[in-house]
Amino acid sequence: MKTLRSVFFYFTIVWSTILLGASAVILFYTTRKHAAPHACSRLWGKVHLWAAGVRVEVKGLENIDPTKPCIYAANHQSWFDIFAILAKLPVEFRWLAKEELFKIPILGIAMTANGYIPIDRSDRRKAFASLNRAALIVRNGASIVIFPEGTRSPDGVLQDFRMGGFVLALKSQQPIVPISISGSYRILPKHGGWKIHPGVIQLTIGAPIPTAGLTSKDREDLVQAVRQAIRAHLTEREGGLLPDHSSV
Repeated sequence: MKTLRSVFFYFTIVWSTILLGASAVILFYTTRKHAAPHACSRLWGKVHLWAAGVRVEVKGLENIDPTKPCIYAANHQSWFDIFAILAKLPVEFRWLAKEELFKIPILGIAMTANGYIPIDRSDRRKAFASLNRAALIVRNGASIVIFPEGTRSPDGVLQDFRMGGFVLALKSQQPIVPISISGSYRILPKHGGWKIHPGVIQLTIGAPIPTAGLTSKDREDLVQAVRQAIRAHLTEREGGLLPDHSSV
């Protein structure tokens, strides 16, 4: 059954990327706004969760103010984190994403149409230019989602955080909203092969952590505050604070 489910999922992801990616590009060049392409991206996320037999339970929606820009910082266990955030985060936002993704046919063009921001981690100068651009976008009223770990966890355990996203937060002076994603590693582990394991993902949105008035001297404290907020809704097995047998 998992084999059939997995084949169906990968068939779906190819065709949904072609159809919804092309739709996002057409809508952007028709409207010159990112709202319609973002709606395509939300549907893209929902379709993939459905195709994989994955359900997402969301807590903490009261911590979101869709009228105010912020930086959403989430842990990264699996590709399904992207689908879960797109499908369930009820605000229009941009991704700060690694540059290689923008080179994927159709997907890369659709990401550009959505206003996503590429970051080249191999070039420090380009990376800081991307962060400056992202900070300007946030100050102008758009929210951005980042994965502070930089890449998927190889074992589902919370990794060390990179500094880029926190430089962005300090430059924009907008709050960071922590997002804890629990259970997605079991769906599709980074080095666990190609088969999908249907299940439940717990997505918990924490209270905003202010950055107004903070400077680079406060960066380490900010990193620890965000890390602890994310850990609060992860299990011990995931590097968090909850007993492994508890529900998040």
